[in-house]
Amino acid sequence: MSEATVLVVEDEPDIAALYAGFLEERYDVTVAETAAEAMDVVDESFDAVLLDRRLPDGSGDDVLEHIRGNDLDCRVGMVTAVEPDFDIIGMGFDLYLTKPVSRTNLLAALETLLTRDEYDDLLQEAAALASKRAVLKAQKPTTQLDGNEAFAELVERLEEIDADIDAITESLSTDDYRAMFRDIGEA
Repeated sequence: MSEATVLVVEDEPDIAALYAGFLEERYDVTVAETAAEAMDVVDESFDAVLLDRRLPDGSGDDVLEHIRGNDLDCRVGMVTAVEPDFDIIGMGFDLYLTKPVSRTNLLAALETLLTRDEYDDLLQEAAALASKRAVLKAQKPTTQLDGNEAFAELVERLEEIDADIDAITESLSTDDYRAMFRDIGEA
């Protein structure tokens, strides 16, 4: 298998160099320091994008919309100092990390993103929604979660996906089920 390609979008040169240094032993890394540069560079060749939300010439959210709007098949991890709020529910990222991020956490997040790239669409959606649910549960009090319609819809969609996955796995033999998840775990 060839080396995975990663785009790091980070406007602070020291942090960008640090992240690139963490990743370059294992991955082919490209760095972009602005939203415009990221949108010019990103294409189908990238397996994953690590994206800051605050950039000097715009928002990482715009870069994310560009990636999804152009149907680029890469996983996106938001790596940002922006505390997550309910607006993240509708965003098309796969994973959300709040800065500061350690080498270990950055490498683990990238491995998670690359593993998710091997999932089918239903499992990718479930993983992304579960990440958003976990981030919001860690950041918001239960009273805010219980009163938020978008969060309720996210939980409802996750329950629908779980039911669909349960229906699929019930039809599999134990050996088929193990083989399905063994392959995911070896990535």
